[in-house]
Amino acid sequence: MITHFARVELNTVSIQGVKQFYGNQLQFPVSFEAVDEIHVQPADHCTLVFKEDNQPLSPAHVAFEVPFTAFDDIVDLLQKAGVTLLQWSDGRSVDEFETGRNVYFRDGDGNLLEVVAHTYVQEGVLPPSGYLKILYLREIGFPVDDVFAFRELLVELFDFKLDNVEDNFTFAIGGTAHVVVVSKKRKWLPIAMTALKSAMNVTFGAPSVQVLNKISNNLDDKHIPYTLEKDRLHFQLGEYNLHIQVTAFPENIPALLQLPNASK
Repeated sequence: MITHFARVELNTVSIQGVKQFYGNQLQFPVSFEAVDEIHVQPADHCTLVFKEDNQPLSPAHVAFEVPFTAFDDIVDLLQKAGVTLLQWSDGRSVDEFETGRNVYFRDGDGNLLEVVAHTYVQEGVLPPSGYLKILYLREIGFPVDDVFAFRELLVELFDFKLDNVEDNFTFAIGGTAHVVVVSKKRKWLPIAMTALKSAMNVTFGAPSVQVLNKISNNLDDKHIPYTLEKDRLHFQLGEYNLHIQVTAFPENIPALLQLPNASK
């Protein structure tokens, strides 16, 4: 039912700091700018929105998928842009795992960013976007008190699939969107950063109004209040504000990418 992460809204203490980091260093196009708000586009189908706030910030975790064959070049581009890559305890910056490689770094507000590449993601399906060749926004971290309860809600409401299921960590997957359900007692790697609930608004993409109606029926069954207006659904899930938006992102993209949990 869910195809992708379409939009993420985060707070910032500096619009100009966001512009310098995301616009100048990462070279994400700026699609909107005001005195207290800025939008950047890591990929055509995804928007990061930053709104200036004078309240203390809780850093979020966000991961971008890139082509595996371009990963080394992208790491070089990050370093040439002056981005400080975070190191693991043994001093390495690049982590290699069974299905891919990744690096981590932080923006000016302390958000933990990740560039990750997987061997199984079919290249040539989505055009790489921009300087860093972003394919899509893959992960957003959702620190919670009860990992089991939150992930089960995602399954029941959105038909998400689960992967890497642990007591304190789970991927809940819909299309290309990987919700990282993590216990607030488990720290983000590689620098053991405390996983705090971030004041964020997350918009998932969906292919049709019929999907919104199905999800709203599921919300009714769970007695979760919501607002449904034309092609957009809004509700609160635990501590998080979520939206489902009908978008033009093709429903078959996850399957064409050969993602393990994509519906065939």
